Amino acid sequence: MVSSRWGDVMKTIIRLLALCAGLLLATGASAAGQYPDHPVRIVVGFAAGGPTDVIARIVTEKLSASLGQQFYVEDKPGAGSNIASAEVAKAAPDGYTLTVVSTGFMVNMSLYAKVPYDAVKDFAPITMVAYSPNVLVINPSVPATSVKELIALIKANPGKYSFAGPGIGSTPHLSGELFKQKFGLEIVHVPYPGAAPAITSTIGGHTPIAFTALPPALANIKDGKLRALALLAVKRSKEIPDVPTMQEAGYSGQEADTLTGVLAPAGTPKEIIDLLHKEIAKAVAQQDVADHLMKLGFVPVANKPEEFGARIKSEIAKWGKVVHDAHLRIE
Repeated sequence: MVSSRWGDVMKTIIRLLALCAGLLLATGASAAGQYPDHPVRIVVGFAAGGPTDVIARIVTEKLSASLGQQFYVEDKPGAGSNIASAEVAKAAPDGYTLTVVSTGFMVNMSLYAKVPYDAVKDFAPITMVAYSPNVLVINPSVPATSVKELIALIKANPGKYSFAGPGIGSTPHLSGELFKQKFGLEIVHVPYPGAAPAITSTIGGHTPIAFTALPPALANIKDGKLRALALLAVKRSKEIPDVPTMQEAGYSGQEADTLTGVLAPAGTPKEIIDLLHKEIAKAVAQQDVADHLMKLGFVPVANKPEEFGARIKSEIAKWGKVVHDAHLRIE
């Protein structure tokens, strides 16, 4: 008799749990189905006018038009974008606070002594919007017309040559460190507060070599003020089709680019992630957006959330090793 009553109690509990689960699923689906019903904030960890900010504004404009709610950018520069990332990591996972990040988001995990977020655990990837390859350039007076000749020149003159890069821990800087480590070169990094002064220094011959993102160097390469030896990408750029990739120059494992992607706080409903990915992919496929990105020196991507998530993990591992081997640290 006791056993029969206990069985009835258990059945009742199971029915109640099933009912609660169904209500929760229905509530979640309903919330996702109504999304967005008020403005959506996209936080950017860089100043207005930079490539990350510009791409974020392209995305917000298209999302506002396609989803019928205002998507707007809020720039919060500082600490290599750590301030903005930390704020979004702590935001409610409801799809109303997002962030657009660059490769520094992944690099910071090993570069900074204290990072107020976990790039993998605290975020839900939506998509990598686009990427911009880095490029190895030299002053035209440097007696080298290929990567092979440049390596031989540096080895024959240890300590004589330096390379310019924008800041400490930027992907152009780390590209130079990877190059230095790979070939055992005695070459000094000279950091500048941005790509423009680094390029100006190289044009002036103060730092005969530079590693930089392609967009800020492109016009000077075309004008002959800089000699591009190799693109640090898997394929050539349509903008400078005569410049080989590092692989084509005979050296593998030197690929480096600056990516831009969209993230939400971890726990954001899958329905919202999928909706945002679908709409951003549709936007990037539009000719005006693709043309705008290409003019900025970026290659459109809009990959799937899981693909972007895998890329985040691989970037953390790759640049973490370079940072460690170069003994780089920001306290």
